[in-house]
Amino acid sequence: MSVREYSDSYPTVAEVLESNIDEIPRLHKPVMLIALEGWFDATKAATSALNWLTDSRHCVTVASIDSDPFFDFTQVRPEVWIDEDDERHIRWPENDIMAVHGESDGRDLVVLSGVEPHMYWPTFASCIVQCARELRCGAVVTVGAMLDAVPHTRTPVVTGSTTNSKLASKLGLSRPQYEGPTGVVGVLLERLEQERIPAVSLRVGVPHYLSSSEHPKSSAALLRHLERVLNVPTQHARLYEEIQRWTELHDAAVEEDEQTQEYVQMLEQEYDRQNDTAIPTADDLSEAFERFLREQDDQNG
Repeated sequence: MSVREYSDSYPTVAEVLESNIDEIPRLHKPVMLIALEGWFDATKAATSALNWLTDSRHCVTVASIDSDPFFDFTQVRPEVWIDEDDERHIRWPENDIMAVHGESDGRDLVVLSGVEPHMYWPTFASCIVQCARELRCGAVVTVGAMLDAVPHTRTPVVTGSTTNSKLASKLGLSRPQYEGPTGVVGVLLERLEQERIPAVSLRVGVPHYLSSSEHPKSSAALLRHLERVLNVPTQHARLYEEIQRWTELHDAAVEEDEQTQEYVQMLEQEYDRQNDTAIPTADDLSEAFERFLREQDDQNG
């Protein structure tokens, strides 16, 4: 992290956003994906999903948001690490925006898998909006994970919503009904709506009784939906062994407590009774979203 000087009152986008967007070739029909560690990322299932996506594809950093003005470092502490030359370094919270190139004629992605900031949320959101504009993203998809009363023995359900009335109508998604405290994603979605950039919010449930452990099954559910909705490969099937390993650990933890076993059985019965989800099937959503993105591509030239 470089040391910079900022305005006395409020950091500006020009001061905190380091971009080389002008230096990269134009992306092919890009869509931006965003996940941020914090309130909207239970067990880091959402950021783990996007990290898996970038780790398995060729990607280039196109912009970085400086962490200095946005974080209370007593809450999210930087980490010390030693390189192979025995040199000591500090690793700061990172919010790097990556261009992930598609295969052959496939759609390119723009991915931010970062950390929710503590301060100056409007400026942080403006940085993302500016990048989406400059990269000509047809839409923005935020992905998150929330603790929920769901059993770990079933496939996690992915739900979705949008503040965009046109998208809600075309995709059969609900408009957000939540009122109360929000995270930076809520601020970002409002800014995107004001700037008329289409945005969808996808979220997956994570068993609340496993809040202190990883849950790759939820990450895989997000990746599976993203693959089918955006028609891009995510390699989610390669998570199978990791899912099996954690499922065995979760099963063992539940078996140690009879009361927890009964509770999980109750959740399973409730899950099995619910035939409808709050999001259309992935195939239906994929077809509708692809049509919408084609319209956006035509408008963007």
